[in-house]
Amino acid sequence: MPPLPRIDPDRLWRRQSEMDAIGATPGGGVHRLALGADDIEAHRRLADWAAARGWTVALDDIGNMFLRRAGSDPALPPVASGSHTDSQPMAGRFDGMSGVLAAFEALETIDDAGIATRHPLEVAIWNNEEGPRFAPACMGSAVYAGMRTLAEMRATADADGITMGACVDDLKAALPDAGRRELGAPFAAFIESHIEQGVTLEGNGNIIGVVTGMQGYRRFRVEVTGADAHSGTTPRARRKDAFVAATEMAVALRAAFIDDTDTMRFTIGRFEVEPGGISVVPGRVVFVIDLRHPSAAALQVEGDRVAAICAGLKGPCEVTITPHSASDPMEFPEAMRARLAAAATARGYPNQPIFSGAGHDARHIARLGPAGMIFIPCKDGISHNEAESAEKEHCAAAAQVIADVLIELAGPV
Repeated sequence: MPPLPRIDPDRLWRRQSEMDAIGATPGGGVHRLALGADDIEAHRRLADWAAARGWTVALDDIGNMFLRRAGSDPALPPVASGSHTDSQPMAGRFDGMSGVLAAFEALETIDDAGIATRHPLEVAIWNNEEGPRFAPACMGSAVYAGMRTLAEMRATADADGITMGACVDDLKAALPDAGRRELGAPFAAFIESHIEQGVTLEGNGNIIGVVTGMQGYRRFRVEVTGADAHSGTTPRARRKDAFVAATEMAVALRAAFIDDTDTMRFTIGRFEVEPGGISVVPGRVVFVIDLRHPSAAALQVEGDRVAAICAGLKGPCEVTITPHSASDPMEFPEAMRARLAAAATARGYPNQPIFSGAGHDARHIARLGPAGMIFIPCKDGISHNEAESAEKEHCAAAAQVIADVLIELAGPV
């Protein structure tokens, strides 16, 4: 095999800058919710770049997009890399997008070098990874891998009543020349690159983290129902204050899930108070609990405590706890981890194994074929924030490792 080609860091950084402008925020981040106008524009831009290369573009029925460079044997399943283009509200530029662009640069580099591969090569763009507009997160990859049903997820609506299905139809209308991809079509291999969203790599001075696995999570929707009342005339004894009950639950839940090792992660990231009048005792509160742990057994035991804790603090109100979503901890195959570590080492990139506290699309795609992940540092571990930042050379390192491993896995002719 000829020497492995080098990626073009300047081209990769230009592509990143172009994408940064789509949904740009005043604070230097992006606001690009799943299949909103800006996210569709990002998909269209990627499709245009792919078409200029002579690659094919395909969409599946949940809005995942696949950019394919043909292999010499069209019967073989693709070797793929990618991530997502959508963001959290008013969030960072690199979460998701850096992984998409690393994959795209890898394929461009292989194309420029004229390397023919037996397997097709693909960039996969998974729809609705973040989940703030449509729940649950990682929706596109979950439907693709058979973890969620297509009909249920297409019927999911955002706060304005717009369905995911309608937005997928908008994406298809914006890309009328795209072909159709069958859900669940296998991969020969899949690799995802992502910013770490933590401080481990930066603290250790390493450029590449080879992800060993991901912790699991359980999420619960808690609805507290009291009664709306006048804030000036209703005495305490007659109040059914849903906010008071909900905040007491939140404090007790936080205390229950603190552990000395800081292994259990407890978050309430959504807290909605109704009716929202300044002079109205709140009659309804809805909040969502996000509980994470690397042990499935610990998640089961601790998650099962949520209902009892909330019921014990409901006071004169009523409380309903509904499971929101869940996923077990997982590990990536040792062979894939070794391959990624060897590629990083061969290029001289300091690297280490690392465990992911966040969830990613590769979790679901690992059910369809060998999968792996790499992380690169992000400054101060900041993510889901406009201040999120990654270095040009670190983004380039990720693209280089992806390119090298894709060539190896796809089988040069």
